[in-house]
Amino acid sequence: MRSFSGRDILSLKDFERNEFFRIFEVAEELEPIARSRRNTDLLAEKTLVTAFYQPSTRTRLAHEAAMHRLGGHVTGFSDAKMTRAGDFYQESIKDTVKMLEYYGDVIVMRHFQQGAPHEAAKWASIPIINGGDGWGEHPTQILTDLYTVLREKGRIDGLKWLAVGDMRMRTMHSLAYALTQFDCPITFVAPPDMSLLPEFKEELRGFSLVFKEAEHVEQAIADADVILVEPVVQPDYTKSRDERGKEVALTPDNYKITRELLANKAKPDAILLHSLPRMDEIPTDVDITRWSRYWQEAFNGVVMRMALLALVLGKME
Repeated sequence: MRSFSGRDILSLKDFERNEFFRIFEVAEELEPIARSRRNTDLLAEKTLVTAFYQPSTRTRLAHEAAMHRLGGHVTGFSDAKMTRAGDFYQESIKDTVKMLEYYGDVIVMRHFQQGAPHEAAKWASIPIINGGDGWGEHPTQILTDLYTVLREKGRIDGLKWLAVGDMRMRTMHSLAYALTQFDCPITFVAPPDMSLLPEFKEELRGFSLVFKEAEHVEQAIADADVILVEPVVQPDYTKSRDERGKEVALTPDNYKITRELLANKAKPDAILLHSLPRMDEIPTDVDITRWSRYWQEAFNGVVMRMALLALVLGKME
């Protein structure tokens, strides 16, 4: 297995099966630190640089919380408008990253341009972690989701997945790539204009992923062990910031996971995931049902970033 020390985390497309499980092992080893709400000194001599060209709550703060839990330091920016990359100069990714690499030991980047973290990795001498790149990928989120499934269900192989939402989203791309390494058939449910692109479906077939598509959640939810939901009402991820307009469309019933639907159609032991934020695709009365696991996801998001930081900074092997 390849070492994670000094490695970029850009895509799950090139992850091998045993690499997933190594990350999960490290996450499980470090989890008690986060669960007991204490800090350690594992990364006391290291600094994380956050380079967020798009708004973020969970991804940025989970990385920062993870670094603090491991005793490290954090610097960076959460809005490109406060940097020379977002003002008159429009500083290039190369120039920005060449500066940031002197300010810390690892960079986590979120960017509205697909491939921006890959471009950063070309120029940086320190590891780059992709915190979401346009419509590209979101590897740390899906690693979090898989770890959540493993902790909740005790396994990943043999579980049937249902993914509901906009299939152009970066989380959906990373999910599909990740599941190619597991025995996990998946059904995708999306509006016609947000369905899997033909070239992406062809790529997934090349990886031998077992998948199908459905028009309504009711057609697939009964067989699902894991239900992963993302909004179909959302901003344009190719923009640095996409403010909400005066009118926001509501989620059609085809793509909503309601308490009634879960009670009448879902398996009693199915789990419901959502990376958040949400619109109305999961009403709040679902939060206290036995299916919801998105708050556990939030906790696991810190644990997963702890594992990744410890690995890429060479403190765990």
